[in-house]
Amino acid sequence: MSHRDACLVINAGSSSLKFSVFCGAGKHDLEAVLTGQISGIGTAPRFEAKDAARHVLADGLLDEVGPGDRAGLLGFLLTWMRHELRDVRLVAAGHRVVHGGTRFDAPVRLTPAVLAELEALVPLAPLHQPHNIAAMTALAEVYPELPQVACFDTAFHSTRPWQAQMFALPRELTDEGVRRYGFHGLSYEYIAQRLPQIAPELAEARVVVCHLGSGSSLCGMRAGRSVDTTMGFTALDGLPMGTRPGVLDPGVLIYLMREKGMGPDELERLLYHKSGLLGVSGVSNDMRALLDSENPQAAEAVELFCFQVAKQAAGLAASMGGLDAVVFTAGVGENSAPVRARVAEKLGWLGVHLDGAANRARATRISAADSRVPVFVIPTDEERMIASHTLAILARAAVQPPLAA
Repeated sequence: MSHRDACLVINAGSSSLKFSVFCGAGKHDLEAVLTGQISGIGTAPRFEAKDAARHVLADGLLDEVGPGDRAGLLGFLLTWMRHELRDVRLVAAGHRVVHGGTRFDAPVRLTPAVLAELEALVPLAPLHQPHNIAAMTALAEVYPELPQVACFDTAFHSTRPWQAQMFALPRELTDEGVRRYGFHGLSYEYIAQRLPQIAPELAEARVVVCHLGSGSSLCGMRAGRSVDTTMGFTALDGLPMGTRPGVLDPGVLIYLMREKGMGPDELERLLYHKSGLLGVSGVSNDMRALLDSENPQAAEAVELFCFQVAKQAAGLAASMGGLDAVVFTAGVGENSAPVRARVAEKLGWLGVHLDGAANRARATRISAADSRVPVFVIPTDEERMIASHTLAILARAAVQPPLAA
């Protein structure tokens, strides 16, 4: 039996491990043959998988592996894949890594030295980075010969000018790495490649991309390169999100520490898990539930979100010196016509006008014929981006000449 080479893509979180398998030699012919996740890690792991046609291949609890045994769970996944995908041979694994710091501005092959550098970045992303690293080390335990590649959410933003990266803090803090990094870079990189395929005339354009989901941010890009973005030192900054507040006066934190006696752990729980749409509404962190709710606080949460998206999009237009196009992507951006409509209405003064029917139908181009600024809905595909980077690094390694003796 002939085998197709494939790349395993892993996006590891605190309690879940999302995975995809792509076949193909490069970014233009990649085919997702498998997608799924292991959820409930640490409590009651559940395994779900679908094939390329979205048919369910597996959906059930994993009783045969310890709930916190990440290596065992990955071992189960690899064994299941070998049985299910008999004509597929894994040649590499690519990982989404939240933080690359100032060192990593492009994907990199995993080595012990790289792993040590990623561990040193844990203080910059304490709720994300450890789980990214845990997936790498667990996979190395069960499949040590498999090449692994780290792809960074921060890398795409390394092209921003210094003004978009610095805080007005003492230089020694900036030199230590306290600066604006930006995130969701793999999503923005995918959109930067996809938009010119849809609208070639916008290849050099000034574009605001709205990555709106449970985690949300905006990116202003010119000619497919990041100029400015709303997230900063951490993924807390910028827009209000499902459970995160977005931009916040630092004095609020001083007040909470002094007057409410909050320590770092309590502040972390407040800012990452109790704020945002959930905190404002008291109802839900899910935009669909908020739009369906008759609770006036739910309506306020939606309005606050749309207000901030429009406000910060206008700020990015200033960073770029103009606005030539807007793109909506990610869960809310791709699926919520009411949110897109409200944001576009608030950006009307910049020449943004939607075609209501096209917006409701989630057409690719949803702007009205008389809109000065074209508006698009483009589904993002971070996993495909990771697979493309991983296979490209593998291909480069294959053609490199051997080291001189």
